[in-house]
Amino acid sequence: MPYYITYGDFQYHLKEYYQRTGSRMQFPEMTDYLYYKGLLSDKPLPGLPANKMYGSMSDEEFDKVMDSFVLALTPNTSITSKVDESVIIPQTRDVFVIRHPRYTRPAPHIHNYFEIDFVASGQCTFVFENEKRTLKTGELCIIAPHSRHDLTIDDESTVFCIMIRKSTFNTTFFSLMSQKNLLSYFFRTILQGDSHSNYLMFYSEDVVWLKNIIRNAMSECYKRDAFSNNNCISWIHLFFSHLIRDYSKTIQFYNYQMGTDFSLILQYIQHNYQSLTLASLAEFFHYSEPHLSTLIKQNTGCSFTTLVKQLRMADAVSYLTNTQMKISEIAECIGYNSADHFSRVFRATHKMSPQEYRKKHQTQEELFMPFEEIKEGNW
Repeated sequence: MPYYITYGDFQYHLKEYYQRTGSRMQFPEMTDYLYYKGLLSDKPLPGLPANKMYGSMSDEEFDKVMDSFVLALTPNTSITSKVDESVIIPQTRDVFVIRHPRYTRPAPHIHNYFEIDFVASGQCTFVFENEKRTLKTGELCIIAPHSRHDLTIDDESTVFCIMIRKSTFNTTFFSLMSQKNLLSYFFRTILQGDSHSNYLMFYSEDVVWLKNIIRNAMSECYKRDAFSNNNCISWIHLFFSHLIRDYSKTIQFYNYQMGTDFSLILQYIQHNYQSLTLASLAEFFHYSEPHLSTLIKQNTGCSFTTLVKQLRMADAVSYLTNTQMKISEIAECIGYNSADHFSRVFRATHKMSPQEYRKKHQTQEELFMPFEEIKEGNW
């Protein structure tokens, strides 16, 4: 049976207990403490208004709104280092967003869902396997399932946690899996059965836009209507798109077995593929060409040449469908010396020429005619 309390009251008791005793509690411990003290309600509290948006609020205003959000708690839940999504993510939700509690004690753990931690203000201590670092305002970390980690929040800092079911990616975020970027690569690697501890780190100098997205996604988690789950998913789609578009050059990749260097290699390839050779890449990272070739094959499933071609073709499709650039200009932008060479490779990949691909796309757009032209005399 669930019991209920607002965010504000729960956080108040965590802080009060720490100030009174000098000790910190984990979330389940405080839940039991409040239950035995008779401080939880057995009746659901009101949800949020369905038509309210929260992106334009100041931090102080939104903090007050968050304090009114309602937590559904289950007392007498055993404390374990392995956390299942069913304990954290409500049954009707694919995505669940919370403000990480302050004044909690460290407790390294693993779980079977993706966790995204975003430092909206202040800082927090992030522990991952044998690594410890301080995350500051604007830093964001995506943690893979089955990765041992912990997060402790500095008092008065604000960190948002986005939790996404692993199974949700197979349907809801399927389009993200097909893209040619490091964020998509990270998710594909995990979902294809890679059980290695892993995270992906981003840094944003401008936190306003990300805060706006997360605030509205979070508010949907506490609305009680038939649209809120899909609305939350839509906000998270926008969140991922924003990361890929504006912060892809800040990515730091971690893998417990292969170390951090390979993430830098992937980033370097992605942002320099137009003129990159295996020899120049090996020289830059101080690897022998055979060893680097093996690393790329092991961690991407394809050769260096194939990886570069995939990146070139992905950008070619984007240019063809979203711009009016000449074929020769596109060829130059993606690293081909001539339009003829580009056209041959494109035809081999897509079974049609670049011109045919563009014409087909534009024809499909022109077929959409929601209103027929009104001719004189037809009124």
